[in-house]
Amino acid sequence: MNDRYGLLFNLLLPFWIILFLAIDTAAGTSEEAIALHTDAPVVVDGVLSEPEWSKAIRSPAFVDMVTGDVAWYETRAALLWDDKALYVAYWVSEPNVQARLTQRDACIYTENDVELFIDGVDAYYELEINASGIIYEVFWIWDDAADRPFFQRPEFNTTQHPTMKLNGIGSHVHSRGMRTGFLDWDLPSLRWATRVQGTINDSRDTDVGWTVELAIPWSSLTLLAHGRSLPPLEGDRWRMDFSRFEHTDAEGNPLVPPAGWSWTPHGVFDSHMPEKFTQVRFLGPTIDE
Repeated sequence: MNDRYGLLFNLLLPFWIILFLAIDTAAGTSEEAIALHTDAPVVVDGVLSEPEWSKAIRSPAFVDMVTGDVAWYETRAALLWDDKALYVAYWVSEPNVQARLTQRDACIYTENDVELFIDGVDAYYELEINASGIIYEVFWIWDDAADRPFFQRPEFNTTQHPTMKLNGIGSHVHSRGMRTGFLDWDLPSLRWATRVQGTINDSRDTDVGWTVELAIPWSSLTLLAHGRSLPPLEGDRWRMDFSRFEHTDAEGNPLVPPAGWSWTPHGVFDSHMPEKFTQVRFLGPTIDE
């Protein structure tokens, strides 16, 4: 009898090891995002019903950026990648979808939006987008990196381009100090789309929400690679931040300041903290196999 169970255990042991490893590599956490490789083409149209996105590993529901508490509206994100680009999707629950700004690089942070930050150690990229698909981009360079190649590039000539200085948000001051943001910098060949499930700027009905789809070419991230392979190698990690800002409470009343929700809590009301960004781990083989 014991020999029979021992034989059964030995036969099943490889299966349980494989299952455990699959669970370990396939499940993200509040501090880790899993980006799966895909060979199927990703059509950037804001519609996230394609099979590729159904196989992607979605984040937990975003939480309060400061406390980690559950937000009153659900937000989730997911990532895919291929040899050409990184793809990011957001699912945004919102009963009254609002987006009034219509000009590119308008101050999107003054209304409801979702945001993506990509860290490059001495610099990072910020993207904000509202439900209408209007985007705001900034390329941030830490001032203590002034002796590195960034400021020798014409697109980062502070006398020729509009900039802003930042050492933190609100009362929070970052320990690394000041950074310079280039307000007219555009990520090369960025593709994006949004899709509203409901009616935009119409409070007479109840909406489901809106979705976002982004395609970020690897060739556009050379300034942030910091020696890392582009496209990534399997197992590589990048730090990225996925967040949402909501300017009304659950009853529709204005919020000042807005609520900030993110994949990974920061402990303070400040998105500009690369050390708190979610760790993105790139995995293969492809999800289509």
